[in-house]
Amino acid sequence: MSNTTNRQYDEAIKGCQDIFIKKTKDYGTAWRVLRPISVVDQIFIKALRIRTIQDKKTQLVGDDITSEFKGIVNYAIIGLIQLSLNNSQIEELPVEQVNELYEKYVTFCKDTMLNKNHDYGEAWRDMSQESFADLILVKLQRIKQILMNDGKTLISEGIDANYVDILNYSVFALILLAEGKH
Repeated sequence: MSNTTNRQYDEAIKGCQDIFIKKTKDYGTAWRVLRPISVVDQIFIKALRIRTIQDKKTQLVGDDITSEFKGIVNYAIIGLIQLSLNNSQIEELPVEQVNELYEKYVTFCKDTMLNKNHDYGEAWRDMSQESFADLILVKLQRIKQILMNDGKTLISEGIDANYVDILNYSVFALILLAEGKH
């Protein structure tokens, strides 16, 4: 992986994390009540909106595609945190703990990206924004199916791996948007 990708990944995440921590300070950890399907649905809404804007080539609500990809990154982090805590409940987590969890899962996602970039090269740099939105929607459908199977898979990756891919696809889209390629 190039140093450029490493720097761009960190910059994209920094923007997402800044929003996440500020919202945590504003709202607390209200998202702790979200069950797995609700996290999936939040990401679904954002991914579907991206796809609709792409197809219609216009939008009527202020948040742009970049904002939606940032939201997907942050909901993927919420999904990973919720899986690790393994209990959806009304619970306030201290901002410091939220920040530590955020960084823990970003590090895991980035490590996964580094390994995949090694094997695939940087194929994502030649992908379309439409593909990222579609692949995120595919991953969400997979998570829904895994949830219907009580979280069990026979041979496939679990829910967490799908969240990791969703986050990384979103970061790739953010990088390409920042470069003006999308």
